[in-house]
Amino acid sequence: MLPYPQIDPVALALGPLKIHWYGLMYLIGIGGAWWLASRRVNAFAPTWNKEKLSDLVFWVAMGVILGGRLGYVLFYDLAAYIAEPVRMLRIWEGGMSFHGGLIGVMLATWWFGKRNNKSFFELMDFIAPLVPIGLGAGRIGNFINAELWGKATDVPWAMVFPTDPQQLARHPSQLYQFALEGVALFAVLWFYSRKPRPTMAVSGMFAASYGVFRFIVEFVRVPDAQLGYLAGGWLTMGQVLCVPMVLGGLGLIAYAYKRQAAQEAV
Repeated sequence: MLPYPQIDPVALALGPLKIHWYGLMYLIGIGGAWWLASRRVNAFAPTWNKEKLSDLVFWVAMGVILGGRLGYVLFYDLAAYIAEPVRMLRIWEGGMSFHGGLIGVMLATWWFGKRNNKSFFELMDFIAPLVPIGLGAGRIGNFINAELWGKATDVPWAMVFPTDPQQLARHPSQLYQFALEGVALFAVLWFYSRKPRPTMAVSGMFAASYGVFRFIVEFVRVPDAQLGYLAGGWLTMGQVLCVPMVLGGLGLIAYAYKRQAAQEAV
């Protein structure tokens, strides 16, 4: 068993002002995505300046934060937030939904594209390889917060989390998700998008790959206590939400290549 590194969730305290690691992880994710986007933007939109790119990153970041928070409220714990609405503002305590954030990003992308003569999927294909940076940083934030831990296990790298009332050795599922949703997903999308792909294909690869990685990790991650297991006692809400992502992603890839072949045959 490995000892859990006791990291104070508060990175910096200046009197009553407290800066949490969880919030800093979001800044790292957004900053990293902006940096990578700035290196790739010339191939995507040669006429764009830094201001245009910053606008895109800003609206996507708003989609992540607002969509992620609202998605968690709606998908995972609606009754608790209705009972205490002020909890919605306590983002530093955790409680963000990837699937809600994805919907927020899609809406922000659609809005931005309509005003900048870019199609929805052109923008989504550009954004998709940037997303794993934020996903990976967010999972490190979960680990520092000692939240979203895994099931009890006897594997040599198991940890006892201070927030676990049972104090059992558990899978550090946050680190599994960092490795898969952050590192592995970044590698898949980076190498896949290095060559020209038909529009929609990179978006489809993102959806399918993330869905598979998340579905796998959910088998060792403890589901949210207020929901538990669904579908006969073995699926989690995260897995249920990933199924349409995988199917939709594969469908997008197939359609993208089929459409490209049809266009080339004309």
